[in-house]
Amino acid sequence: MSDPTAREARPQPDGSAAYTTRSSRRRAEHDTRRRGWLTFLRDVVVIVVAAVIISALIQNFLIRSFYIPSASMENTLQINDRIIVNRLQPSLSPIEHGDIVVFRDPGGWLDPNLIPAPEQNGLLSVIDQVLGFVGLTAPDSGEHLVKRVIGLPGDEVACCNTLGQLTVNGVPIDESPYVLLPAGETRASGIDFDVVVPPDSLWVMGDNRYDSADSRLNQDTPSKGFVPFSSVVGRAVVISWPIDRWTWLDDYPSVFAGVESGEP
Repeated sequence: MSDPTAREARPQPDGSAAYTTRSSRRRAEHDTRRRGWLTFLRDVVVIVVAAVIISALIQNFLIRSFYIPSASMENTLQINDRIIVNRLQPSLSPIEHGDIVVFRDPGGWLDPNLIPAPEQNGLLSVIDQVLGFVGLTAPDSGEHLVKRVIGLPGDEVACCNTLGQLTVNGVPIDESPYVLLPAGETRASGIDFDVVVPPDSLWVMGDNRYDSADSRLNQDTPSKGFVPFSSVVGRAVVISWPIDRWTWLDDYPSVFAGVESGEP
């Protein structure tokens, strides 16, 4: 017995049934392709959004990129070098002597009038801020400083002894592996000083010692030249750009090998 609900395309003299079947098949194929494209686009959007979120989390909590705007760390870091910063220090991993750190202005170190303003129109500025949020650019690098850690909490840092050396807790240190001095100059600093680093703070100096507005030159600011841990963004670990300068950044433990902790 035939199914009374069944529907068949019965041949018609004008061929309309065959045309209807082909038309339905084409519509079905079109709908399938459209659903395939929509699924593909949905997956791309999900992947991009997930990548942005993951990148933002990484750059906010793990690592971040900065560029170098000045010559204060030459020859270790050159102007326009890009560096990768480990953001786990000092929150989860301690800062050590010789580390290169990036930090926010503790107050009065940077002249607001000298912070480079981005030369971009509105759209490019928004794009740069978005890329900076996910760690692909560093639009706020000019608002940060990068220096080498010389003194940790409790350390007495002084300069200079009779040989022109800098001392940490009375121990002379040989900074020749990284420090840049003017031709013919042997003193580690053109400014004499003798300080004790307070708790939760650092004493930092630039490798380009006679061209660096570091702790020595900021002793009249609210922080008295010290950098609070709360201002530290993280430790610079590698030069990432340009490619021909790719290298891990050394903290030169041998330079500070004889220095005992000054922290009580």
